[in-house]
Amino acid sequence: MKIKSPLVIFWFRRDLRLIDNAGLWAALSGEFNVFPVFIFDTCILNKLDKKTDTRISFIIEALHRLNDDLKERGSSLLVLHGKPLDIFSDLTKKYNVKGVYTNEDYEPYGLARDKEVSEMLSEKGITLFSFKDHVIFSKNSLLSGAGKPYGVFTPYSKKWKETLGVNDLKAYQSETIKDKWVVHNGGVVPRAEKLGFKTFRNIYKVPVLDHSLIVNYQLNRDFPAIDGTTLIGPHLRFGTISIRTCVRFACDTNQVWLNQLIWRDFFIQILWHFPRVVNTSYREKFDRIEWLNNEEDFERWKNGKTGVPIVDAGMRQLNQTGYMHNRVRMIVASFLSKHLLIDWRWGEAYFASKLLDYELASNNGNWQWAAGSGVDASPWFRIFNPVLQSLKFDPSGAYVRQWVPEFGTPRYTSLMINLDLGRKRCLEVFKRAVQE
Repeated sequence: MKIKSPLVIFWFRRDLRLIDNAGLWAALSGEFNVFPVFIFDTCILNKLDKKTDTRISFIIEALHRLNDDLKERGSSLLVLHGKPLDIFSDLTKKYNVKGVYTNEDYEPYGLARDKEVSEMLSEKGITLFSFKDHVIFSKNSLLSGAGKPYGVFTPYSKKWKETLGVNDLKAYQSETIKDKWVVHNGGVVPRAEKLGFKTFRNIYKVPVLDHSLIVNYQLNRDFPAIDGTTLIGPHLRFGTISIRTCVRFACDTNQVWLNQLIWRDFFIQILWHFPRVVNTSYREKFDRIEWLNNEEDFERWKNGKTGVPIVDAGMRQLNQTGYMHNRVRMIVASFLSKHLLIDWRWGEAYFASKLLDYELASNNGNWQWAAGSGVDASPWFRIFNPVLQSLKFDPSGAYVRQWVPEFGTPRYTSLMINLDLGRKRCLEVFKRAVQE
């Protein structure tokens, strides 16, 4: 593919759409035509389970849809596979690149990768331009009166809502500029098998903001047997829908759902300010906890064989679909970290390997919340009783029966732990650690 004219590259990442894309709008508004590129980063892919990871199938379907949109504009998506540093080094040799545009990444790996790519490009006289697109407020946008990052959600949320203005939600009209693309037809989206992964069918569902569902969100969101959640998580993760679109919709319909979107911003800014939370407890004294980390218990938890029906239902739903209801996520996380005394990092890593909507900041933040070690966490002495949770939020047992059909028969596994004894043991161990 020979393209001699000067151009800029737009590096698609977690923003797989033409509509309302901040970085793409900036690229298309410039002097040069835009060459669209997506990279399957081997530094990320090599850490994934080739047999069970459904995210690759989701991304590939999103890329097909993106490529179809680009073809309507006479262009196509160049999909590459390798280490971004090496790929951009090669691209700058092949093409007359005047700049690289992308949207910001806030995770430790992404920050290090972008720094490395930016430095290499700079040596060639090329600038990497990054834009805020994944969140409403990022980095140091919202600080306390003392100039510190917020560590408690309520004041952060208050400041978030007070600061929110019309311009923060204004949609970028990136999809309307149709004559600034590099014209070529060489882009081909690979099959998952080409990358060494298994193809999963029907993983990608077109994102829909259901008005009636969101209006009634707070009434139904805690009941896993009811279709009461938006399932928009994977689309926010991979940017097939704009966060601004979601927030505008939430502002007009339901403040409870808006708060869920603010939690997402909150956890992302915590990760940016405190990248150590990836491997250590936000509240550092919790790293003194003497975890049991029984591997057999962990396997039973992973496989939904604990003898606690709602825990088993949640884990089986996760293993089979890549999704778990949010209320059930809290229950299974509390059970693992408190009743079984298994390090929250084990559970966080397992969720990271299975969740289609996995986002490091939210997954880490929610696991630390459940374990009591995180920012604005549930008190360490609060231990969910999974039986009471099931009676309250799955009173008919419909959710349990859907995922644990053998429940109530002799085939169902026996309870792996006495819940009262597990609770008492947890209180003793946590108290010893946090009150030293």
